[in-house]
Amino acid sequence: MESVRISITAALSRSRLLVAATLLAAASVQLAPSAVSAAPDPSPVRGSAFMGMGVVAHDGSDGTPIPTRATQTEGVDVASYQGNVSWPTLWTSGVRWAYAKASEGTYYTNPYFTQQYGGAYTQGMIHGAYHFATPDTASGATQADYFVDHGGGWSQDDKTLPGALDIEWNPYGDSCYGKTPSAMVTWIRGFLDRYKARTGRAAVIYTATSWWNECTGDYGGFAANPLWIARYATTAGALPAGWTKYTMWQYTSTGPTVGDRDKFNGSTDKLRTLAHG
Repeated sequence: MESVRISITAALSRSRLLVAATLLAAASVQLAPSAVSAAPDPSPVRGSAFMGMGVVAHDGSDGTPIPTRATQTEGVDVASYQGNVSWPTLWTSGVRWAYAKASEGTYYTNPYFTQQYGGAYTQGMIHGAYHFATPDTASGATQADYFVDHGGGWSQDDKTLPGALDIEWNPYGDSCYGKTPSAMVTWIRGFLDRYKARTGRAAVIYTATSWWNECTGDYGGFAANPLWIARYATTAGALPAGWTKYTMWQYTSTGPTVGDRDKFNGSTDKLRTLAHG
């Protein structure tokens, strides 16, 4: 009898294990679709682009600036993803100028622009606005108009810098926005010409040397515009064709308070001179 009882107990144990395994497999099948659907969409949403969005992915990050005797002035650039910015904190840390994203393409304006652009000004910083270019959605001239009409203008108050054109890797598709180098140069010229006609100022060009080489064919005809170079390294490195020096340098995306940090290549007096026009 004892041997029979043991056999029955063992059979029941195996049966329970089989049922448990069956239920677990069924639960896994039911959970799998929801787990897949809950995965975040890696594609960025139109309007979410910002200065330097593609720098690390394409050029990497290799150190911070080497100390130099040359006078440079600390700055920051901000966009909607940074939200409301603590301008007093940045001022205390030595930041004296700032750019805020105003617009993108002809379809987006920064909902935090007033607090970011206006807040820097109120704090006593010299401020400016930038436009994230999407050359595949509208012409350069059309986007320049959109930029000026949505915060990208200029006033001769000695505290407003000329608007900046952020022209870099396309976060939504082909790096060069589907344009040939000659077509890209034409697009950029259209933006710059219209911006100058509307404001009287030469727009700042923000870009990375590697993108410029690839997407404009290393074009050297825009050196009359101030250059804002993007490179996260110990030096600004080689510059795009035509320019012999940079006006601004975005050197990191991991600085204190807002992440993106920049250096103006000169003193605050020279920065005011740029603002004055």
